[in-house]
Amino acid sequence: MRAARAVAHHRCLRFAHCVVPAQPPQLRAGHMQTTVSINAFATREPPVFETKEAERRHVQERLAAACRILGRRGLSEGLLGHITVRDPQRADCFWVNPIGVPMHRVKASQLVQVDHQGRVVQGDGAVNPVGLLLHTALHRARPDVAAVCHAHASAASTWAALERLLDPITQDASVFYGQQALIREPRLVRDTASAERFARAFGDERVAIHAGHGIFTTGSSVDEAAWWFVLMNRCCDDQLRAEAAGTPTQYPAEDAGWLASTLGSPRFGWLSFQTLWDDIVASDPDLRD
Repeated sequence: MRAARAVAHHRCLRFAHCVVPAQPPQLRAGHMQTTVSINAFATREPPVFETKEAERRHVQERLAAACRILGRRGLSEGLLGHITVRDPQRADCFWVNPIGVPMHRVKASQLVQVDHQGRVVQGDGAVNPVGLLLHTALHRARPDVAAVCHAHASAASTWAALERLLDPITQDASVFYGQQALIREPRLVRDTASAERFARAFGDERVAIHAGHGIFTTGSSVDEAAWWFVLMNRCCDDQLRAEAAGTPTQYPAEDAGWLASTLGSPRFGWLSFQTLWDDIVASDPDLRD
């Protein structure tokens, strides 16, 4: 019924497993837009699915793509990068990349489904036990969060050692203004109790800086969470460089707040990821296997 209503109201392009609304009209030559709106950036819309099975397949492919993007950018090494996304059919379960598979080689078929008690439901791969504690606690505490992204990216881990929030020194950094948690305790998570404390300290913020550990980003889709991770790690690098060179200036609170409410919106995050998706799925079509 949901798909039928969508088809009735939109001209659609049909693909094998989903219905994608036609692209919105763009700004025409000779027409000036006086108010900046996210609609001006909307080159496409999220797909509408005919079945939950189709939605699950889409989520798995986007998760595999997100892993490859982080891996290709050198944001994850060894066994410690993990991205989770809530299962569309079972809200008490999520999908995660297995440990032992380099993130830049993860395939959709290799993903593992885990429930909120940390038990493997589907899949043969092993999962990171610490990552499982952290992500399980967040997914349980935040039903609004569909995806959580974390990896030991160099700039993010270095910035986290300073135990500071990012300042709005650039437009990109302003995206996170008023949407960051700084988690000093527990500094180390090794059991369910400390994981629950971590989730409480995260609160209802979109991203978190975990002291001595790195950054965690969330989203209403895995696309959004992955984009915030890529962007936030770069902002950590930018501030480290800027402060090494001098004292960076900051955006006024009003301007930073506006940027956070527009370029920091879930829709803009999802839209931004689509350029990364187009690139990785063209170069790595086997991620869908």
